[in-house]
Amino acid sequence: MRSPLRRRFYERAHVKESDGGVCVALDCRVVKTPGGRSLGSPRRSLTEALAAEWESQQDAIDPVKMPLTRLANSIIDGVAQSPSEVAAEVEKYLASDLVCYRAENPQGLVERQAAAWDPVLDWASTSLGAHFVLGTGIRHVNQLSEALCAVRAAIPADPWRLGAVYSMTTLTGSALIALAVAHKALSLTQAWSAAHVDEDWNMELWGRDELALNHRALRWAEFEAAERVLHAK
Repeated sequence: MRSPLRRRFYERAHVKESDGGVCVALDCRVVKTPGGRSLGSPRRSLTEALAAEWESQQDAIDPVKMPLTRLANSIIDGVAQSPSEVAAEVEKYLASDLVCYRAENPQGLVERQAAAWDPVLDWASTSLGAHFVLGTGIRHVNQLSEALCAVRAAIPADPWRLGAVYSMTTLTGSALIALAVAHKALSLTQAWSAAHVDEDWNMELWGRDELALNHRALRWAEFEAAERVLHAK
């Protein structure tokens, strides 16, 4: 069960100059992350988006409806404090990336996976010089160290972009999909569709799962927030 939501206690959410940067303020008070740090970002447009998320809250403050704030908190309190560890987590996905494991049948699913995932592998090969080995079913496939090293160099060093890539990776199960979005080789909708090829196939076969779709909608909001962070100017 969810805890009771905190009532909105402020009149206005806005951007405020603080400590040489910009952060989110509620009336006159700077918003703090769970770790006690100021909620803000290196880019004013992104900080304004964070403030808008707080301003959009109505009678109660609902964290579920604040995906950008949740991501910012995790970046400020987590990723920025240990970027190398987060980058290593992204690398782990590369060794068993979603797009490298294909169905053997039915043919319709095989074709859909190829249509959605082959462009990701083509991008990795053409742009990064990384050639990945495909497997079928759940049997583990050992990837060449040269491929893993080539893609490792494409993982962002900036904590904000790294945090966004990590979020996308965990949401899709694919570091390659996340990095393709980061490098603008895939659009947001193309990436989301690619991540749900199997799930969509099963729903077409067995019927819609409303609970799963509701959960997907929440994850889509998180995915959008990550893309916003990636391409903020």
